[in-house]
Amino acid sequence: MAHARKKKSGRIFPLVMLLIVVAGGWYLWSGYAGSKIGDVSVPVRVVVPRGASVRETSNALESAGAINSARLFRVYAAIGGRDRMIKPGTYTFSRNAGWRTALNELVEGKGIVHSVTIPEGYNLREIIPLVAKALSVPEDSVRAAATDTTWQRKLDIPLPSLEGYLFPATYTFTDGTTAREAVNAMLDAFEAAWAKVPNASDRLQALAISRHAAITMASIIETEAKKSEERPIIAAVYWNRVRKGMLLQADPTVQYALPNHVERVLYKDLEVNSKFNTYKYVGLPPGPIASPGLASITAALNPASVPYLYFVASADGHHEFRTTLAEHEKAVAAFKKERAAAKSSKKK
Repeated sequence: MAHARKKKSGRIFPLVMLLIVVAGGWYLWSGYAGSKIGDVSVPVRVVVPRGASVRETSNALESAGAINSARLFRVYAAIGGRDRMIKPGTYTFSRNAGWRTALNELVEGKGIVHSVTIPEGYNLREIIPLVAKALSVPEDSVRAAATDTTWQRKLDIPLPSLEGYLFPATYTFTDGTTAREAVNAMLDAFEAAWAKVPNASDRLQALAISRHAAITMASIIETEAKKSEERPIIAAVYWNRVRKGMLLQADPTVQYALPNHVERVLYKDLEVNSKFNTYKYVGLPPGPIASPGLASITAALNPASVPYLYFVASADGHHEFRTTLAEHEKAVAAFKKERAAAKSSKKK
């Protein structure tokens, strides 16, 4: 009889364990799925600071009402091996969203984000308000970040600003991103773009120039070129003029030197007293006048093998290139005649 009782007890123990496991599983599932108690239509906001632990994150989720158990959420995250994959940011969840929904969004970084597009050819005067508006921060904070001496030393920039080095692209910043973090991201993007330029170091050596000079030239090309295929030719014209000790006479550098932007450079504007005025000072200006894209940087390092020293823009945006001043003056006269005829026909 004693033996029979022992055998019966042995059968009961696994059954009890099974019930415990089932009950525990049901409890975990209810917590994971969300109990849907309260108004699920009202979103809650959870901020996950940079460097926050899974414990801090889960406590914030529970306090906000996104989950019903911080402790069990941590267990769930650890079981899936995703407890160390949570990204910082500001998130919105429905009440009792459930562990799976919350964890997926935290791991994928689906928090509130702010996007800003920096077009190619924009300068700091244009970039700063764009970034400030996207981040909802004062323009002065972006301006201060754009004069970071640490980056100036790192990039070997001889000027007190990062003009030309905030790479043009579309950026997505998490809520709470600071101006300095945004500027750092743009500078990192510049370094990544530079790494994509074919044989950049060899080309610098072949042209006997610094990287700063290359970016300065690229910025002028960016603001001059309207057609992509003309970039290497424009680069050749300016490098040819530099080698011959000629004035670059690049209108965009005068526009940059003026206190207020003008759409068209007039003769009076050519008198502006600035090292960026390439109608007055020989050679490249002291630094970039805008942020060049990868194509313009590549063109600056790989100018076309042509003898041109002059070019003039047509009404449709393409340029006519010439070697001598006499040829150039004829091209200018032809374009003036073309423009006059076009205006006359419009009046009719």
